[in-house]
Amino acid sequence: MASLPDLPQTEIAIVEMTNAFRRESKLADVKPNAALTAAAHAFAAYLARTGKFAHEADGRRPGERVLTAGYHYCQVAENLAMNLDSRGFETRALARAVVEGWKGSPPHRANLLNPSATELGVGLARAPGPDPKFIAVQLFGRPQSLKVEFRIENEAGKTVRYVLGEEVHTLPPRTIVTHASCHADRLTFENAGSAMQHFEPRNGDRFVARSRPGGVIAIEPERR
Repeated sequence: MASLPDLPQTEIAIVEMTNAFRRESKLADVKPNAALTAAAHAFAAYLARTGKFAHEADGRRPGERVLTAGYHYCQVAENLAMNLDSRGFETRALARAVVEGWKGSPPHRANLLNPSATELGVGLARAPGPDPKFIAVQLFGRPQSLKVEFRIENEAGKTVRYVLGEEVHTLPPRTIVTHASCHADRLTFENAGSAMQHFEPRNGDRFVARSRPGGVIAIEPERR
């Protein structure tokens, strides 16, 4: 007789293994969220029931499904897995098979290691059939409340160059720009003095570029 896992315990183990993997990469844990979990459960049940297997199998995108579940997101990402074995699975063995499969796939691995994600939901469902087959859905989210908006003002007499995340920007003199981001991007000013200046922007921050003796540009942060 095939072994059958305890699905709620499998979901807990997937969360534990996900956070253990994130900690290996010096990333913060993601915390279970009830709305994301509800959306993951509903979609896993749908995939198991219909035999479909795609991120838009129900005609909706992950973001639409989590909104329906009441999760107002700044960022959302989804991992799917399908695991079948005629011998069945022990609880932690199924969790391990799911997470290891995601770790071995570059797009899924990127979701596991998304530094901006703060919350997650996991849902599993058994598909009909003679052999134990399980569908896993994992949703990563960053709530709208964590959206970061900040301003950069160039009061220096020359163009300021900075990098936000992986994007390079230039800001002409006497110019103000506002950035709104759902990502925990690092802000680096490249021509600020003899060394680069690095910041982790927070919502409401203001960064002012001013000229100093010797043609040096100093970035002065004003944090709310």
